Amino acid sequence: MRFPGNKIVLALVFAWILTATQAQAAVKLGIDVLESSGYAFLNGKRVGFVTNQTGVDSNGVPTRVLLKRNVNLVALYTPEHGLDGTEKAGRYVSSRRDPLTGLIAYSLYGPTPAMLRGIDTLVFDLQDIGCRSYTYISTMGKCMEAAAENEIQFVVLDRPNPLGGLRAEGPLIEPQWISFVGAFPVPYVHGMTCGELALMINNKGWIKGRCNLHIVPMRGWTRNFTWNETGLRWIRTSPNIPRWNSPHYYVATGLIGELHEPETGVGGARPFEIIAARGVSASMFTNYMNSQRLNGVTFSEYRGGSGGGSYLHIEPDASANLTAINIYALAEMNRELRTNLIARSSRGKRDMFFKCYGSASIQSELARGNGPAAIVAGWADDLAHFKSERKEYLLY
Repeated sequence: MRFPGNKIVLALVFAWILTATQAQAAVKLGIDVLESSGYAFLNGKRVGFVTNQTGVDSNGVPTRVLLKRNVNLVALYTPEHGLDGTEKAGRYVSSRRDPLTGLIAYSLYGPTPAMLRGIDTLVFDLQDIGCRSYTYISTMGKCMEAAAENEIQFVVLDRPNPLGGLRAEGPLIEPQWISFVGAFPVPYVHGMTCGELALMINNKGWIKGRCNLHIVPMRGWTRNFTWNETGLRWIRTSPNIPRWNSPHYYVATGLIGELHEPETGVGGARPFEIIAARGVSASMFTNYMNSQRLNGVTFSEYRGGSGGGSYLHIEPDASANLTAINIYALAEMNRELRTNLIARSSRGKRDMFFKCYGSASIQSELARGNGPAAIVAGWADDLAHFKSERKEYLLY
């Protein structure tokens, strides 16, 4: 016998199961853990706070509002892209008063002693994306260095790595290419949280001095979680990282996008989800990229004003080496266009590409006829060494 309410009841049951599953999988952020302690760790401290629009608790309440209510918050500091995350990369952002707290929000790439005057604890709460060239971890390093120099405690409210804690890939960085878009000798994708990175940075001597470091860890996050498994709402970290899976695409095309001719969709509705260039055949390029059988990644033809190429489609659990997509795409574009896109780029763009990649060696490797598979295989020894070294700094 069929009862009219069966479908409704089943729908409610499935909804309850889904909600319960999400609740079980929900991650408690560092700020949530701090809240649950009654902010005991910061009681009696004069707090400076490094944050932007991504600094919220699991309910979406801005961390700076919570700190203003519950501790002696005296100053704010913002990274690249500003307090609201709307400014373009590399653009100077002037300091201004924050309407939520009434405090001055200092724009910084690294705080000066004058900015830190009257502070005895500096708290960091930014959502990173898990890639070396994304500058929030560079800002963290500069702040740690300033904290060490000024004998200020440095506190990291930890957050998930949206790429998960298992993906580590890409080249390391050579000392001569250390810069703000590659501040530490870690792989292009490091598979660490900001808290874990801070421990490694501090203990390995990658900054001047050593700061008094304290990590407020998450609860419920495991290394196999990508962002969609955390139960947390994604907040756009910068203008071209609008969605929770945008970091995957940033890793896959961000390097080649530093060169002069390739187009990656930045500035449009699908940032980093396209690889194209004028003179490239959409069908030939797409067939080539699909022939590489990159597990969890597929390509479909793209034709636009900038030329031909592919749309990327990356599954959340893709096991393919995403950084390698840049190298396969670059090699195929060079072949189709019968040129060297690195050499054809301006000196400034070429140097930015080398800074993000971590080395200028790729130009000579391609010139010698080394294929992309051989170049990617050349990363393996450094990656294995890094994974061995990072073990003692992993918190989860």
